[in-house]
Amino acid sequence: MAESPDFDGLVTAYYGMLYQFAFSLTREEAEACDLTQQTFCIWAGKGHQLRDKSKVKTWLFTTLHREFLGKKRRQSRFPHVELEFAAADLPVVAPPSVNHLDSALVLQALAQLDEIYQAPVALFYLQDHSYNEIAEVLEVPLGTVKSRLARGLARLHQLLTTVKPQPPKL
Repeated sequence: MAESPDFDGLVTAYYGMLYQFAFSLTREEAEACDLTQQTFCIWAGKGHQLRDKSKVKTWLFTTLHREFLGKKRRQSRFPHVELEFAAADLPVVAPPSVNHLDSALVLQALAQLDEIYQAPVALFYLQDHSYNEIAEVLEVPLGTVKSRLARGLARLHQLLTTVKPQPPKL
């Protein structure tokens, strides 16, 4: 393929092969379809940047594989757990306190945390950094990041559940 084929031509030529590759990675039809469609979506936005049009097939397969790996990373970082199985792990927060929580109150409670807990909690929950990234940024071991996050969240929970909402001013 010396010349750049049109988009429809690419889909016709490579959809089946890409789908089979995606299915071999995911073992689920819906996920394989999503990955294949995402690959063509990325091609639609970035395909014009490919200088050597004879490498279209390689580019498509590489892109699909990278998307698969990225999706796996996100799933391991934010695993899907059915609520009924995670109920024991959820904190018990009284309904009145939930109704009065807002972002300003949470940020105020975060500011009350000790500095060693404040940074990991902010990096993880506000900046979406992974444990490894936080360890690198703070220059501390991975285990230290995990323990500081756990302790920081426990303290944050304590601060947020003991806060008494102010009555409205009349």
